[in-house]
Amino acid sequence: MTEAALTIDGLGVSFAGFKAVDTFSMVVPQGDVRVLLGANGAGKTTLMDLICGKTRASEGKVFLFDQDITNLQEYRIARAGLARKFQIPSVFRELTVRENLTIACTAMHGVMGNMRLTSTAQEQDRFDQVVETVGVGASLDRIAGALSHGETQWLELGLLMGQGARVILLDEPTAGMTHAETMKTAALIRRMQGTHTLLVVEHDMAFVREIATRITVMHLGRFLAEGTVAQIEQNQQVRDAYLGNGGIR
Repeated sequence: MTEAALTIDGLGVSFAGFKAVDTFSMVVPQGDVRVLLGANGAGKTTLMDLICGKTRASEGKVFLFDQDITNLQEYRIARAGLARKFQIPSVFRELTVRENLTIACTAMHGVMGNMRLTSTAQEQDRFDQVVETVGVGASLDRIAGALSHGETQWLELGLLMGQGARVILLDEPTAGMTHAETMKTAALIRRMQGTHTLLVVEHDMAFVREIATRITVMHLGRFLAEGTVAQIEQNQQVRDAYLGNGGIR
């Protein structure tokens, strides 16, 4: 049986009496690409905030593998192996792609680790694996600030992998991308599947069809449904709340 990478058990939070996330539960197995769907206001972003520690939960638990990370400080959750990528990428724009990835792959945290002139064999292996997975080998000596929007997004994914993130939360990763960039992002996520666990919030249904192993649907802060793309398309409750009759296109 596949190990659970991310377990959300009865998670909830209220704002001024409004239940933004209401006793939500979900299990994401190790190596899965799980897509989180829901209409605007369904609670998807708040759920991501609760998982990564940006917002404190008032009830329920979050487990990263077998570690309880509920309401820990954000940096402690990150060091435990969970990372979040927002719509606007965060990279060192004045540095080269190589320098960005070298910093990310440095095992020692802080200024002293980044001042070292050489990498360990383990750090170099991680660097090489990230470069191959993300496909930035031809751009290593380019300044990050000169990359296209899509290239910058892929570099940031590489940074998260280099930092050792085992579970990665992606918030609309294809926003602002061209069709070609979107398809390349889908291919990248498929390459990450198995070695990384991803929870993806996305509205581009063509992209969802390309990447999802399973889909979880939220509605009004609560769990509504879960299943394969085909099962979700056929679920009448999901059609009524989110998809309409068009399915996932």
